Amino acid sequence: MKQLLINLLKFALFLSVGLGILYYLYTDYSGKYLIDCMAEGRTEAECNFADKLVNDLKSAKPFWIFMVFVTFTISNLSRAVRWKMLLKPLGRNARLVNTFFCTMIGYFTNLFLPRAGEVIKAGTLSKYENVAVEKVMGTVVLDRLLDLISILIVTVLSLVLEYNKIWSYFGEPVTKFFGEKGMFILLVLGGLLVGAILIGYFFRSAFSETKFYQKIVGILLGFKEGIMSIAKLDNIPMFLFHSVMIWFMYFMMVYCSFFAFEPTSHLAPIVALLAFVFGAWGIVIPSPGGMGSYHYLTILVLGMYGISEFDAASFSNISFCTIQIGTNISFGILAFTIIGYLNRNYKPQALNHAG
Repeated sequence: MKQLLINLLKFALFLSVGLGILYYLYTDYSGKYLIDCMAEGRTEAECNFADKLVNDLKSAKPFWIFMVFVTFTISNLSRAVRWKMLLKPLGRNARLVNTFFCTMIGYFTNLFLPRAGEVIKAGTLSKYENVAVEKVMGTVVLDRLLDLISILIVTVLSLVLEYNKIWSYFGEPVTKFFGEKGMFILLVLGGLLVGAILIGYFFRSAFSETKFYQKIVGILLGFKEGIMSIAKLDNIPMFLFHSVMIWFMYFMMVYCSFFAFEPTSHLAPIVALLAFVFGAWGIVIPSPGGMGSYHYLTILVLGMYGISEFDAASFSNISFCTIQIGTNISFGILAFTIIGYLNRNYKPQALNHAG
């Protein structure tokens, strides 16, 4: 009961963050849209921003929305294959259907409890493949580390390709901000880091004797075995291929979304790359699916390329509802519904060369 209450409070907190950002954006754009719309000679009744968002969502082209689902599926099939490859050195030739649907369960859970999806998908796979959950969790941690490396690479690539555009748009405000507040921020962060190091040093002996410490050490050893599975891969080129495919298909999801909405259908692939990168960082914010932060950062990028903030808001709404809500909810519900049935007669067998 206590854990349920904690989870409900977490969900309420994360949801409030996302809704707060959305409310700010909506109220800001709603007022601006009313002024601009009425300046064109239309009536106040015709200038409702909520109506525009709904009508633009309805106008999205079904074929390109379907293609978003296709690219989403391809991306996560590659993720499932990559996860299967990481599990093999642990002694399990896991079923692809299990790694795929457990991944979908993780995405679905993250919509309601950000970051909890990794734990749920590890626990679910552990149940059906009969692998120690801490070892599975180690592969999940490794998967997330690989994602972090990937997003950093893609971010650097986009910054290099569009350096002049990004700097002309953000350079002066960023320089001014850090010029005024940078030293204070660095001092605060430095003080917190030094404080944490000193506390850990002076209390290290007492802490190492606690049951909590011993439990953490045991879990970390399991994590280590899962993480080190990357050193035992039997097909590194195929592993790298699927790692690239995951992120290329993520990019294609955004690019297909461009074609689904008329005002963005003319934009070049480089714009989709930048929108993808900014949106991906927005999803890192702990709100359901990046709600609010995804919208805000996507709107910023499209504004750099001449898309009005009102059309950019509509696009962010279309892509969010399709990518973060439509795909994750539909596949997540499907996964929860059929994974037990698919494993009803399945008995995992250990590989002889495990270890």
